[in-house]
Amino acid sequence: MDEHKENILVKMSNTGEEETVKACSRVCPEVESVPQVSPSQPNGDYSHPVYKEISLANGHINRMSKDELRFKLAALQLDTRGVKDVMKKRLKSHYKKQKLSQSAAEGDSPTDTYYDYICVVDFEATCEEDNPSDFHHEIIEFPMVLINTHTLEIVDSFQEYVKPELNPQLSDFCVKLTGITQKLVDEADTFPAVLQRVVTWLQERELGTKYKYAILTDGAWDMSKFLNIQCKLSRIRYPQFAKKWINIRKSYGNFYKVPRTQTKLSTMLEKLGLKYEGRPHSGLDDSRNIGRIALRMLQDGCQLRVNERMHAGQLLTVPSSAPVEGSAAPHPPRSRD
Repeated sequence: MDEHKENILVKMSNTGEEETVKACSRVCPEVESVPQVSPSQPNGDYSHPVYKEISLANGHINRMSKDELRFKLAALQLDTRGVKDVMKKRLKSHYKKQKLSQSAAEGDSPTDTYYDYICVVDFEATCEEDNPSDFHHEIIEFPMVLINTHTLEIVDSFQEYVKPELNPQLSDFCVKLTGITQKLVDEADTFPAVLQRVVTWLQERELGTKYKYAILTDGAWDMSKFLNIQCKLSRIRYPQFAKKWINIRKSYGNFYKVPRTQTKLSTMLEKLGLKYEGRPHSGLDDSRNIGRIALRMLQDGCQLRVNERMHAGQLLTVPSSAPVEGSAAPHPPRSRD
């Protein structure tokens, strides 16, 4: 539901909230500020000689041709796929990580590891080809894909279909787009029951208790719109564990220095030299492919961190200077009444 999600945002409500979503997720990418001082930096600032070495290496890498980059990456046994800018970033990140690790071994603090796990979520929801302005999108597929950030692999997944209650009959357009049939949703549980099993699944893996984790989405709308509206329709409170997340589009754009127009799922895969695996607009398959992008970014040296959150029903950007936080420990759904 990648491109379709963007098309339906402006028709989801008459409250004006859609303008906030568009402004935050598509028009105003998170600005990369001057690096903030943190305990992970040698001597607490950027005057350490290691940063001069990194800067000189970056200048050399910037002057390399695509063939030179590919040859150097191959010599280092790194991935050689992707466009030139992606390969440059991969090589720079490798060298930076290597130099900082050496510096840490000599007595400075190690680099940050933000989360033990990243949980990718990409909902599918009811839709029509030309959604009326008062149409309410109900979640009909709840998928999750779990990434272990230490082993850099997808280690688990969850998927359940959800029975819509406000508009129980799926449109032909929705069935064709998502591949979700009327029979699948008719036989599914309602959203509160599915959310309870999501919570149990997260708890069984000790996420938010023993292990630090973060939710990751492809854009802002999965949490700020689909989940937010669904909770209101189901008369349950918005879950605490979903109030903060990593918007991979922002992270990708900032890390590889590309405009927001180049951060659609299909484009990100293409630029990284990857191909989509599975059926487009299947929530689980989309989540797995988003997870593959996240893994490649981690391998390239990107430190994925929470960059968006919900507060009082509004979507807000989390600045890069804010303290690093993960998702809260999951708890059973609570009634709004």
